[in-house]
Amino acid sequence: MSRAIADWWDAVELWVTQLAFPFQVLLAIVVLLPLCWFTAGLVDRIAGALTRRR
Repeated sequence: MSRAIADWWDAVELWVTQLAFPFQVLLAIVVLLPLCWFTAGLVDRIAGALTRRR
């Protein structure tokens, strides 16, 4: 199972590195921006819940 995931990830990495740079940047923006947005919101909710408990 972990070998299959590692092989899949290697294929994704190879695909991304073979893209032209502007497409790499666009892909990073499309994937990372929402991921960072939701992570920040989750951290904010957790921090808010922890500070309200005290």
